[in-house]
Amino acid sequence: MFRKMRRFKQQLTEEECIRILTEEPRGVLAVSGDDGYPYALPITHCYDRKNHSIVFHGAKAGHKADSIKRNDKVSFCVYDKGFVKEGDWALNIKSVIVFGRMKLVEDKDRALEICRLLGNKFYPTPESVETEIERDFSRVQCLELEIEHMTGKLVNEK
Repeated sequence: MFRKMRRFKQQLTEEECIRILTEEPRGVLAVSGDDGYPYALPITHCYDRKNHSIVFHGAKAGHKADSIKRNDKVSFCVYDKGFVKEGDWALNIKSVIVFGRMKLVEDKDRALEICRLLGNKFYPTPESVETEIERDFSRVQCLELEIEHMTGKLVNEK
């Protein structure tokens, strides 16, 4: 169903893909938007190791939520900061592309778990996470991307 990587010698291991998904703070989520146009948006995320999924949060209404309700098939791309080899000028970047099904999380306990996962990745203290949840949880829509296919690649920009 999913294509194999053409440049397989540059392919990253699953462990390296998970490392990038875990460490990097943001990526680009692509959904099927209005009138069949792709809609890609930068978004923060957290890799949920326990469920081998990627979790997000956002508004309960809007283009993203409407698109997911119409078509739950999405892709998500993350790439690292890259590095330059000594004596070279070109940037080497490791990227990960995930394909899967996105669901709007309706279960309150799972939504709280997702908010804590995201908060612990981005906020300075557990107390600040709980303060934010108490203040804004009622307005948040949590999302969970169930990974169906994942590939990673090392690309040299020259």
